[in-house]
Amino acid sequence: MEKISLLWAILLFGQLFSCKDWGEVPSVKMDQQLAEPELSVAQLKKHLEDQGFQTFYYIDEKSKDTILMQQYFIAFLKSGPNRSQSKAEADSLQALHLAHLGSMYEQGYADISGPFGDNGDIRGITIYNVPTQEMADSLANMDPMVKSGRLAIEINSWWAAKGYKLR
Repeated sequence: MEKISLLWAILLFGQLFSCKDWGEVPSVKMDQQLAEPELSVAQLKKHLEDQGFQTFYYIDEKSKDTILMQQYFIAFLKSGPNRSQSKAEADSLQALHLAHLGSMYEQGYADISGPFGDNGDIRGITIYNVPTQEMADSLANMDPMVKSGRLAIEINSWWAAKGYKLR
């Protein structure tokens, strides 16, 4: 229990200082991640809604199961207006970009991120597991690649069944 309290303190401390430039300190979602496997679907729905998430139930016609749907936010990372960095600058930005995405995942704000392989205008995606589009936008705009103008962000709401895994 002491380890969890210490982890909470470290995460909260990190949030207070890492988010000072975008104005609002997001809530630490560690409790949600630890609690989800133990909650019933109804309890999980209430827990998510209490944190500000949008949810609804979907009845699967084939199985007749009740599926809890949650709103997520998908960020499309597009080629930005400033792509004139040197190779060394671009490599440095890429390392910072990957560190940012790793941090978003570790803190529970992003569930999945990855690049597209076609070298087109849309460079990649990140799916944010946060209650509002404004929060997803703020987190996405903290990315060093976005701050530099090398990437631009477009965010859309996206619904997915809670608890389902990629396969």
